Amino acid sequence: MSINSPSRPVLGKVRRRQAVGAGSTAVTVESAEGRLPAVVRAGGAGADLADWLANNRETLDGLLHRNGGVVFRDFGIQGPEGLERLVLTVSPEAMNYVYGSTPRTREKRQVYTSTEYPANQSIPLHNEMAYATTWPMRLWFLCHKAALTGGATPIADSRRIYARIPEDIRSRFAEQGVMYVRNYGHGLDLTWQDAFETEDPNEVEAYCREAGIEFSWLGEQRLRTKQVAQAVVRHPVTGEWSWFNQAHLFHTASLPAEVRSALLSALDPFELPRNALYGDGTPIEDEVVAAIHQAFEAELVAEPWGDGDVMLIDNVLTAHGREPFTGPRKVLVSMAEPASSGFETREEQR
Repeated sequence: MSINSPSRPVLGKVRRRQAVGAGSTAVTVESAEGRLPAVVRAGGAGADLADWLANNRETLDGLLHRNGGVVFRDFGIQGPEGLERLVLTVSPEAMNYVYGSTPRTREKRQVYTSTEYPANQSIPLHNEMAYATTWPMRLWFLCHKAALTGGATPIADSRRIYARIPEDIRSRFAEQGVMYVRNYGHGLDLTWQDAFETEDPNEVEAYCREAGIEFSWLGEQRLRTKQVAQAVVRHPVTGEWSWFNQAHLFHTASLPAEVRSALLSALDPFELPRNALYGDGTPIEDEVVAAIHQAFEAELVAEPWGDGDVMLIDNVLTAHGREPFTGPRKVLVSMAEPASSGFETREEQR
C-alpha cells in the first residue's frame, strides 16, 4: 500500500495586500496561494476586526476558499463576548454542539471551550463533526490564554489529504461511507446527556429521528446510536473534493494498545464506547487507518498561538487538531453555518 505524495506543505512566497478597516487604520493581509493559513494583521491600536470583517466579506471568503484558513493577529480580541461578536458579524447562524463527541464547557451561548483532553495528549487532525450528516461550515477559534509551551492548533488542507489517500482506499470509502457506532453511559466516554445537551430522552429521540441516526436504549442511562455518514465531500464553492470523515478517530486502532486490548477482549465491535466501520458494517483494517493517519500527518502545519489571536477555518477544506502543552491554556471555539445534504458526497463513477 503506497501513499500518494504531493509535496509537504510549506509557507510559500508571501503575497501582501493592503485592505483598509475601520477609520484610517491599515490592515495587512498576507497570503501565499494554496498555502495555509493566510494571516491578517492589525496595523495599529485603532483596528477593529469586526468592522474589517463586515466591510471585507469578499476578501475574507476568497482567503478561506484559497487558503482554507485565516489567522487574525494583533486585534486584541478578548473573552467569549469578543469571539461571539466576530462570529455574529460574519455568520448568520451559530451552532450548538449537539451530538458532540468530546468534552467541552459552554462559555456563552454558542461559544465553547476547545476539547478538554489532558494537556499531555495530542488530538489528531480532524474535521469538526465529520462523523455526522450535519456539520459546521466554519470554525472560529480564539486564543484566550496561550500555553507556556506547545499547545498549537495544527491545521491541514483536506484537499491535499484527499489527494494523498491511496485511490483504492479512497474509492471504497467514497462508495460506502463510514458507519459510526457509539455507546453512551459506559463511563469511558461522554454520557448521552452531555453529547445531546439535554436530560430528556424524548429530545434525544427527536434529534436522532430528524438526523437519520438509529438509536436504541439499553437501559435507563445507556444509549446506542448508529449512523452511516459521508467519507468525502465536494466543496460547494470551489468544487474540490475533500477527505471528510472521522474514521481514523473512532476506530479502535487509534486507542493506546493496552486500552484497545482490554476493550476488545470484553466487548464486541457494536458494544465499544465508539467505533468506525465501513458503511456496510464490515471492519476497517488497521493498515487502512494507519495510511489515513499518515496522509493527515504529512499535511500538518502548526503556528504558535498568541494571546488574543483568532483563527477562522473552512471546516470542509481544513482539518485541525491540538498539540500537547504545558502551563495554563484556554482556547475558545464557536461553530457556525450548518451544512449537510446539499453537498455531493460520492465521487462520480468513471
